[in-house]
Amino acid sequence: MTDRALVVAEIPRLRRYARALTGDAARADDLVQDTLERALSRWTLWRAGSNLRAWLFAIMHNLFVNQIKSGQRIEYYGDDAPSEPEMRPTQSDALEVRDLAAALQRLPVEQREVMLLVGLEELSYEEAAKALSVPIGTVMSRLSRGRERLRALLAGTEAAHLKVVK
Repeated sequence: MTDRALVVAEIPRLRRYARALTGDAARADDLVQDTLERALSRWTLWRAGSNLRAWLFAIMHNLFVNQIKSGQRIEYYGDDAPSEPEMRPTQSDALEVRDLAAALQRLPVEQREVMLLVGLEELSYEEAAKALSVPIGTVMSRLSRGRERLRALLAGTEAAHLKVVK
């Protein structure tokens, strides 16, 4: 498989992760485009044989963090919940997906990133740690706290506070 084909094969995963991170389709597309642009402009830094997906997620993570630090506000409002997938088998499934997406957006960014990389993108703890530039223990603790908070949010036992990141 060519280098181009390897990158193209990762685009759906990048889009899914970006959409879950940002909660907005347009911002997610911009983040994916920025990620691909950065990856292609620094292609010589990728080591052939290493995990391309983890490398691309690391680039996306860094771009996302830079956007937050640069003053782009990340806010969540219940009415702007990410839309559920196009085809859901039943109405209750669609409601559950919407509730899960809304609860994920209420998690702190650090916990949400780990939850998405490990749970959705199926990266190992080691791959997620490399992508986020944190120790494996940090990945495990963020994942544990994220799962606990997500359970509480979905059960309605924790008040969901909005957090404005500056």
